[in-house]
Amino acid sequence: MKKIILSMAVVAASVLSLKAHGDESHLHIKKDLSTVEWVGKKVTGQHNGTIEIKEGTVKVEDNKIVGGEVIIDMTSIVVSDLEGEMKGKLEGHLNSADFFDTKNHGEAILKIISTKQKKGNTYIVKADLTIKGITKPIEFPATIDIKDGKVAAYAEVKVDRTLYDIKYGSGKFFEGLGDKMIDDFFTVKFKVAAK
Repeated sequence: MKKIILSMAVVAASVLSLKAHGDESHLHIKKDLSTVEWVGKKVTGQHNGTIEIKEGTVKVEDNKIVGGEVIIDMTSIVVSDLEGEMKGKLEGHLNSADFFDTKNHGEAILKIISTKQKKGNTYIVKADLTIKGITKPIEFPATIDIKDGKVAAYAEVKVDRTLYDIKYGSGKFFEGLGDKMIDDFFTVKFKVAAK
């Protein structure tokens, strides 16, 4: 349940504004037009919330995203499905060393390596995702539209938290957890549009 990521996952490309440089353009992510949501599951249910993009750029060549970097503010983790004390408790736990250790690792970074068109506006994005200072390659489908100087992107990214030393409540590492077991994967959904 409690996992976000960042995050990532954040995946990646966001709403941006075009700045032409010869045959390539550098896009700057518009935070006010971008949203990143997370969903974490456990045996007894799930939790969801949001996390903010700190900053980022995307590189476009020949009307295609060929690189970029999205920086996620891990300290901005918010739980949306709880209120009061329970909300504060879970947010505190997600910020702790059991999960994202945001005191020592305040940022997660998604570095876009390449995109490959699958069909229409559906692409496969290859990237490096860094969480808690650990970098792993990740691949995910995304819907990307680039038209009239505007870019919009949407993706749902599944992240295996255990690859980033987030093992709390994982059945892969601990026995006898019963209904306290937390899924090793969390989902990050991002919608970004640019102007």
